[in-house]
Amino acid sequence: MFRTSLASAALALLATPLAAETYDLDALRAATEKYRDVEAALADGYMPDPDGHCVSAAAEGLPAELGAMGIHYLHPAMLGLAAPGERVDGDGTHTDFTKPAILLYEPQADGSLELVGIENLVFKKAWEEAGNDGPPQINGRLWDAMADDPATDGDEAHGFMPHYDQHVWLFRENPSGDLEPFNPNVSCDHAGH
Repeated sequence: MFRTSLASAALALLATPLAAETYDLDALRAATEKYRDVEAALADGYMPDPDGHCVSAAAEGLPAELGAMGIHYLHPAMLGLAAPGERVDGDGTHTDFTKPAILLYEPQADGSLELVGIENLVFKKAWEEAGNDGPPQINGRLWDAMADDPATDGDEAHGFMPHYDQHVWLFRENPSGDLEPFNPNVSCDHAGH
């Protein structure tokens, strides 16, 4: 019986994501506060995603009431981005949310950008090659697995190769939950203005 329990415990450990991290959201907010100023983000190496578009659920073929993500500002070094190709690819396995690889901005009517959240993304191939089995985890939630389904009109991976990603809504309340991908309180209504 003891041997069976020990074997079961060992298997449970193997199935547990290797990057099971717990964060205090107030501490994350304090760590990323300076990026409310998009100029500070640019100075620290972030740049608008290659498409520069504002991601909304409706544009991705999902119910509009899910809301939006906003405009993604990427940190190429943290993502380990590869040379440009048909889809964004890289070898990044960065999971530290105190220094997020992606900042999420909502376009405002006056043309400015408001920081609403942060995100990390690891490319599935690089993550698995680093010895990880399954997605990372934050505060008890597994990161979202993203891969485009060519049979659908929308691009479920938002132009990226298969990856795991995790959004954290620090600067805009999300009635769906702080760790959900879309936020109904974020809009792309002023994108391109």
